[in-house]
Amino acid sequence: MRRARGLTKGGRDLAGMLPAGELNLRVAAIFALLASSTYAVALATTHELAGLVSLTATGVFAALAVGWIVIRAIRIVQMDRRRTLLAQAMEFDPAYCFVTGTDGSIASANAAARERFAREPGTPLVEALRDVFAGAEGIVFRLQQKAEAAGAVLEDVTSHAEGFRLHVRRLEDGITVWRLESEATRSVGPRRADTPMLTTGRNGAILFMNPAARSLIGQRAKSLSDFVEDLPLRSGGVHRIKSADGVARVLVQSADIGTGRQELLLAPIEDTCDNIEGERGFDTLPVPLLKVTPDGTLIRANPEARRLLDLPIEGASNLSEYMEGLGRALTDWLHEAADGRGLHRSEFLRLTRPDREVFVQVTLNRVIEHGMPSLIAVLNDATELKTLEAQFVQSQKMQAIGQLAGGVAHDFNNLLTAISGHCDLLLLRHDQGDPDYGDLVQINQNANRAAALVGQLLAFSRKQTMRPEVLDLRDTLADLTHLLNRLVGEKVRLVLNHDPALPTIRGDRRQLEQVMMNLVVNARDAMPDGGEVSITTERRVLHDRLERDRAVVPPGAYVSVAISDEGVGIPKDKLQKVFEPFFTTKRTGEGTGLGLSTVYGIVKQSGGYIFVDSVPGQGTTFTLLFPAHERAAEAPAPQVEEKVQKLPETGSGVVLLVEDEAPVRAFAARALRLRGYTVIEAETAEEALDLLSDDTMAVDIFVTDVVMPGMDGPTWVRKARETRPDVGVVFVSGYAEDAFGDGQDAIPNSVFLPKPFSLSDLTETVHAQLV
Repeated sequence: MRRARGLTKGGRDLAGMLPAGELNLRVAAIFALLASSTYAVALATTHELAGLVSLTATGVFAALAVGWIVIRAIRIVQMDRRRTLLAQAMEFDPAYCFVTGTDGSIASANAAARERFAREPGTPLVEALRDVFAGAEGIVFRLQQKAEAAGAVLEDVTSHAEGFRLHVRRLEDGITVWRLESEATRSVGPRRADTPMLTTGRNGAILFMNPAARSLIGQRAKSLSDFVEDLPLRSGGVHRIKSADGVARVLVQSADIGTGRQELLLAPIEDTCDNIEGERGFDTLPVPLLKVTPDGTLIRANPEARRLLDLPIEGASNLSEYMEGLGRALTDWLHEAADGRGLHRSEFLRLTRPDREVFVQVTLNRVIEHGMPSLIAVLNDATELKTLEAQFVQSQKMQAIGQLAGGVAHDFNNLLTAISGHCDLLLLRHDQGDPDYGDLVQINQNANRAAALVGQLLAFSRKQTMRPEVLDLRDTLADLTHLLNRLVGEKVRLVLNHDPALPTIRGDRRQLEQVMMNLVVNARDAMPDGGEVSITTERRVLHDRLERDRAVVPPGAYVSVAISDEGVGIPKDKLQKVFEPFFTTKRTGEGTGLGLSTVYGIVKQSGGYIFVDSVPGQGTTFTLLFPAHERAAEAPAPQVEEKVQKLPETGSGVVLLVEDEAPVRAFAARALRLRGYTVIEAETAEEALDLLSDDTMAVDIFVTDVVMPGMDGPTWVRKARETRPDVGVVFVSGYAEDAFGDGQDAIPNSVFLPKPFSLSDLTETVHAQLV
């Protein structure tokens, strides 16, 4: 009985894999083999019994082994069959679908995923998802763990560009099904075969017409101009066409399907409701339609409109409850349309949905029913169009703010140079025992703090002075680890993960350290109850260009740095604003709103890119991409120990000082004269050239501002160098060093001194140029 139960259990396993006939044959064969062995035992003689029993046992075990191998082979075949069935079921799903194995590699993908991601089977899923998620590794790992624990998981993941709904289901034999549903995919409604549809190429050439379209038009048209009377077509607009029954009006919906092709849906519309209620009726049209009274009361809405507006199934309501942004009362607009004015003119309105931001293009058409007018509102989802418009406006605003920040920083640097400079002059006349000494130190320290704030403005406007060098980010982060651990505190754990084959980059070490500190501090503030902040570096190669968040990253090798936290996350409506200056989610007094805008400016000025992914309630990941500075190995240059020389208290030489700001010029002249230099002052470049026209005037060095009214610093210096080629130059400016002008050759024997500078900075720089 025990053996019979075991076979029954095996039979149940086989029954789940084989057809009934094949199962019966295989089980019968095993039982036949066992029966023949038993029969042989019954006929054996006594002296042969022992040997025959041994032989029979061997046959039984052999039969069971063969049966186990057969069952195992059937399991493998069944698993492949299951994967094949999954692939067939997903093939025409509009969402992006993947099937992965136990190692996380792609076993199969549907048509939408193959077209969007272009990844071969065997490629890790993480590599494919990097095209849409900067922190793909963390997202895939987290969802895999949840799916293994619960069997299935559903999660909305927001990137800077668009949101995705991820369905992950764990099946037997290590199979995992991934379904990525974008907002655009979720907004696609069903299309009926009886809806006239055609495909056009460039210049309006018709490439395909379905039978419904040929029946409506009455011919196989070659171009839109053959039957459309009021070209060009507008998506969501109503147009006149030459149909088989004469001139008709149709509602046109268009969609870009790539390579210059457009898919058009034509929905006939009449001035009476008979056609709307007919075969191609109100509810069957694949476009959102509303029927309203002139005062805005909703009479009817088709399924597409209910889905778009999130309308309740029952209950009368008014159109004004679901739309806003017209700039005047909706009822005024509806009454005008009911009177026959302003028909077919589209308006862009914003839906009042609480879950997401949606814009619609609304076109009104009047219909007459029992002698009374009512309106048919044709809706077209214009969210993508309005998003692009908002992005363009945002880029223009950021450019304007950047120019403003750079100009403000330049003027502030001039003021701070005068304040800190004259403070230095006062400190020379006071010792530490003087009652005023402490006040002067306070002035000096606060001037330095103001200079740091101005530096943040210059970083945002990408006009700060860079000191680039070749860096290994592993070394940079290792030097920062102690400071970062102190910044995050005891409740937050800092974890660093480095790629062992990380290439070098080129950037300003001090500014990149500022980037890391700002991002780590933000991650700490997002976790008031503690958690983990991870910094992960890796080498990343882009074979195709990456388009994301209005940025286009060209192919090539990059160094990726991902800073992730487990904090409160960033809401989707805030993601597009986090890099704006003075925008902060912190309470008043807790932040200036310049941290992330400074990070953005430094990364961009370093030639890099920054992206943000966030899931509210689960955490945020900032990903930085810097171009790899890969070059052939070079022999290390011999290191020469620099001898530190103590500068003399006094110097000698003639300095031509050119500065349009009178307070800065007064401080610089006094500082240089105190160190023993002879100073000739000029307010403009033209005045300086007039002074140099006197050949008897000896000048040893030029100290000049870069940006001045009239002729700028580099221009007048080049003119002066025509007759005085050996004179050294010190350029000073409140802008960055690249304010010299794009594409201009560097001026030899010159150095740059950024404002604000101190008395010692100025005198030491001048002395170094004269030596």
